[in-house]
Parts: sequence; C-alpha cells; structure tokens
Amino acid sequence: MVEYLLRRQLCYDISLHSDIELTKEVFPKIKDQRVSPQLPDRDHVLSFDFPSYPIVWRAGPELILSEMEWSVYPVNRGKTPEDRLKMRIKMADMRSERVLDDKSSYWHKIRKNRCLIPVSGTYEHRAIQGWAKKVPYYIWQKDRPIQFLPGLYEFRETALSNGEKIQTGSFAMLTRSANELMANIHNDGEYRHRMPLFLTPELEQFWLSEHLTDDDLQAVFDYMLPSEKLDCHPVFSIRGKKPRPDGKQKFEYWRYENLPPLGNDQGMVPQLSLF
Repeated sequence: MVEYLLRRQLCYDISLHSDIELTKEVFPKIKDQRVSPQLPDRDHVLSFDFPSYPIVWRAGPELILSEMEWSVYPVNRGKTPEDRLKMRIKMADMRSERVLDDKSSYWHKIRKNRCLIPVSGTYEHRAIQGWAKKVPYYIWQKDRPIQFLPGLYEFRETALSNGEKIQTGSFAMLTRSANELMANIHNDGEYRHRMPLFLTPELEQFWLSEHLTDDDLQAVFDYMLPSEKLDCHPVFSIRGKKPRPDGKQKFEYWRYENLPPLGNDQGMVPQLSLF
C-alpha cells in the first residue's frame, strides 16, 4: 500500500522547523494551547504513520492549538479495522474540488470542521527525463517563517486500556490544481500537477472564521497562490534513510550537477493531469 501511494505522489511530506510560538503571534486569540513548546524534531513529517501534529481549529468562539493525528480516521466507513486502516492511509489529503461537488464524499460530511496546519514548508519530487531518480524539492512561501495550510478534521471516540473513553482528533490537508511552479516540480505520478491549497495570511484568517457558507468555502477553494509567492530549492532526500553527507537539515539546499532549470526538463512533455 505504501509503495502504491509513493507512486501516486500526493502531498504527504511537510516540515515544521519554525518556532511553534509564532502561531500565537499570528492568532493572538488562541485560548487553549495543548501543545508542548518542546516539540520533537519536525524537519520532515510523513503522514503514513499518522503522526501527532499541532493544528489550529475552532471550538465555538475559541481558537485552539492542539495536536491531532495526520490522516483522517474514516469513522463508520469500512467493514473491519483493517479496511479502515487501508482507507485511512489515503486520507491524509483531499481534493478541494470534492468537498462541495461530491456530496457523497467523506469530505463533504465534515466540511464545517475547518482547521489550519502550521508548516515551514512542504516537500515534493520532480521527475527529469533521463534521470533514474526524481529530484526532491523543498517549497515555502517567500518572506513567511511559518504559513498555515487549510484542512478538515474529525473526532472519534476511543477507549484507553483502563476503559476510559476519550476523543481523538485527526485531520487532512486540502489540495488543488497546481500553479506553474508547482506543476513543474510535481510533474509525475497519478496525481501530478497538484499542490497544497496555499493561502494568503488574510485567507488563512478567513478560513477559521466562525461562520462560513458553502459559497465562502468555494471562494477559498478557487484561490491559486501565484508562483512568484513561492520559493524552492532541491534537497538531498525526503524519505531516504541515508543521512546527508554534510550533516545539514533535510530542508536545506543540496546541489545537483547538471540539474535542468525548472520548466526546462530536457524535452520532457508534461502529461495532462486528471483532476
């Protein structure tokens, strides 16, 4: 299953190496912080293990910063826990086009459960004609030490070993068709030419407004961040186990010999993506 998802190349890799305290500067009205300032290393976070990760969400009039599991648990879907696990691995992100248009989708059901995912940046792979391996890239918004990707969350009831029942949250990231820069990087795989739904600071704040209509949601989904608002560079690896020879962090620049400029992949013809 994991190998299949790797071939599909969706948005499963993010980085949060910025200080999480910046979140409270952006959202000063956060009332309840349930995240330890001493966060584990989040230089690279991969969704496949359903890691706990800090997100911002609204509970009535209050904004809350707390940890939830990345990849929505499909409550009341699937016949067995094994079925739900297989479904869940593919529920780390969602196409924004389905949230309103596909009323039978799980995402339409939870569309009012909006959250923001703080990231320093995201990772993606680029295919180059004639190269045996794809080149990994780190992408971030210019002049923003931290940004917030929109998502949806869900709560489910789980039981502890002592029988106590608790509410466990999980979330998924929204994606959309890619801008020119991201289409040139994410240029291969079944879901090529997709990117996270990058927003402006104003739209991030709007996303967590207390009352949004479906028309408001559609307006957010329609927004495409221009390529010039993003920056990127190649990195040594994303999911590889081999440590960087220079000992630097995963998101830092790595030089590749004879790397073609973006948009000039030695004659590679981009394939049309099915959105």
